[in-house]
Amino acid sequence: MDSAERYSRQIMLPELGAEGQKRLSATKVLLFGVGGLGSPIATYLTAAGIGTLGIIDADKVSESNLQRQTLYCESEVGTSKVECAKRRLHALNGSVKIDAYDCFLSEVNAEEIISCYDIVVDGCDNFATRFVVNDACLALGKPYVYGSIQGLNGQVSVFGMPDRNGKIHSYRDLYDEEEMISMTPPSKAVLGITPAVTGSVEANQVLQIAAGFGEPLIGKLWSIDLRTMESYIIELP
Repeated sequence: MDSAERYSRQIMLPELGAEGQKRLSATKVLLFGVGGLGSPIATYLTAAGIGTLGIIDADKVSESNLQRQTLYCESEVGTSKVECAKRRLHALNGSVKIDAYDCFLSEVNAEEIISCYDIVVDGCDNFATRFVVNDACLALGKPYVYGSIQGLNGQVSVFGMPDRNGKIHSYRDLYDEEEMISMTPPSKAVLGITPAVTGSVEANQVLQIAAGFGEPLIGKLWSIDLRTMESYIIELP
């Protein structure tokens, strides 16, 4: 398939162009969590022609996933998410290399796996994993595109990269580990559109960092309330 034709609409953008597309095709991205957030992230990064996409998740597809996790279908209930996602993503764009890890990121394997990639992007749903990933990314000097959702709210930021003042921000600048892990787990109630919107913003952050255009959310936190469609950006301290 002709890559120039395939990516012609985005190559037309002056912010991207042919050189930006080459940068995308040379970039390796690790996505941890291939659920509600991971579905739009994986889909749009694959469609945009990222070079390599690593997907890591040990969950199996369940019926309650199908309301928001659009990588999967009814016939795949009970099967491995990463294997299903890999098939779906390869069908979308066979030129993208998909690395599938049927496990969870942990303190044991995080640095070893993350070291193989240029950018790490958040598709998970628990605080403990985010602290592990944050710390591994800081230790390895890798950008960490963070995203989370709850109900009708979403937020996105970029950690591990210097802001305009040279400061490198961390997930720990937002949340205290002991407090977050000890708190009552948040409600699982969510509208399927919430991860679709939030995950798409995360994918855009990855493309901006990889291709070198725009102003990624480095040192900033973007939030949206889908009840009112109000969104805002705050500067991190």
